Amino acid sequence: MFTLETAATAAYVVAALLFILALAGLSKHETSRAGNNFGIAGMAVALVATIALALARHIEPLGLALLAVAMIIGAAIGLWRAKIVEMTGMPELIALLHSFVGLAAVLVGWNGYLHVEGDPGGAEAAQLAGEGMLGIHSAEVVIGVFIGAVTFTGSIVANLKLSAKMKSAPMMLPGKNLLNVGALVLFAAFTVWFTIDPQLWLLIVVTVLALLLGWHLVASIGGGDMPVVVSMLNSYSGWAAAASGFLLGNDLLIITGALVGSSGAYLSYIMCKAMNRSFISVIAGGFGIEAGPAEDKDYGEHREITADGAAELLASASSVIITPGYGMAVAQAQYGVADLTRKLRERGVDVRFGIHPVAGRLPGHMNVLLAEAKVPYDIVLEMDEINDDFDGTSVVLVIGANDTVNPAASEDPGSPIAGMPVLTVWNADNVIVFKRSMASGYAGVQNPLFFRENTQMLFGDAKDRVDAINAALSVTENA
Repeated sequence: MFTLETAATAAYVVAALLFILALAGLSKHETSRAGNNFGIAGMAVALVATIALALARHIEPLGLALLAVAMIIGAAIGLWRAKIVEMTGMPELIALLHSFVGLAAVLVGWNGYLHVEGDPGGAEAAQLAGEGMLGIHSAEVVIGVFIGAVTFTGSIVANLKLSAKMKSAPMMLPGKNLLNVGALVLFAAFTVWFTIDPQLWLLIVVTVLALLLGWHLVASIGGGDMPVVVSMLNSYSGWAAAASGFLLGNDLLIITGALVGSSGAYLSYIMCKAMNRSFISVIAGGFGIEAGPAEDKDYGEHREITADGAAELLASASSVIITPGYGMAVAQAQYGVADLTRKLRERGVDVRFGIHPVAGRLPGHMNVLLAEAKVPYDIVLEMDEINDDFDGTSVVLVIGANDTVNPAASEDPGSPIAGMPVLTVWNADNVIVFKRSMASGYAGVQNPLFFRENTQMLFGDAKDRVDAINAALSVTENA
């Protein structure tokens, strides 16, 4: 017999398939727009199916009204934020959205406890006890609350660091690793205890413990590693959603959470592998801080170049590689860079882009900016694809990048970024670094590249400097 519940179940299957297609589409530049549309369609189907399911279960008018109000408010806020957010603000916005998922998982877990374990004489508790599932439900509650709380506070710290409202340097508490391991051991013990004897005070302790652990995990990670942290928190939010799905008996939420959790974990693994880091150390909150602070060395004097000088050097080049960073995003220089690329290619110059796995503050940040500016996909290459080509390249333009082109990563074992693979731009014939000043990068590490004999500094706003170079090239074209 066809009912609203069977229709909702079928719609959930369709939504799950659309989410899978969304992930597949987002894996390539050329299909990313289609992938995004698949995701939107899947979420629309899921929302309609959930409302239909609520109606089939005879939800009270007040509950239906609250559901409608919540959807309208959420949609309005989402549309508003999506409209006003700049690409430079996207990383912290995503971190904030992850915190909402974590908070929702905590609330769902507490709601599950209050309706079952907190009401032992209730119908739901009696049914689960009769089926021998009460212990499993208790485990789902405590695990869901723990994952959600870690995601909630961890994402808030990530948002504060990315928005520069909190220092990007890692927080170094004595016995940091012991604190993390101790918290996990306590969680395991409390989970067993709660499953055997679900008490309110135990759930409160687990919630507080998880909130503190989430804060400490991300606060212990340096700012230069935040792209990996965002990816990691994306994975956490997925598992938090899956835990909520088990508590709510919602198959689609379980599937969606598993997709987000596994894809986020895999992306974190790929990024860690590309950066020569341990995946375990990342999820344990100890990523990239084993080395001590870099020494304050005297690297000598830097050399400067003007926009006209840079234009002259580029005009005579046979090959150019551009390595963008977060500074390009802040200056909104991607359109000028795209115009510069076009001008140089029209002159017969071989122009390509080198993208570090953690360029910017979000995985794929630079790729999105360049695609937005209509830079051809085929000349935008990953670090592994282009690192061997710097040797023999006429000119490298480092636009707003710092830590990702720092030779200290491979030459200074005491550097906080020691061992991290970087773009070996210093092997080119000439390097022009676009920066506002000689200040260190987001990781707080000085860059000896700035003082190399083949490096020249072009100070000022990246957009203004690129526009000045474009103007100088146009003059030479018309001369």
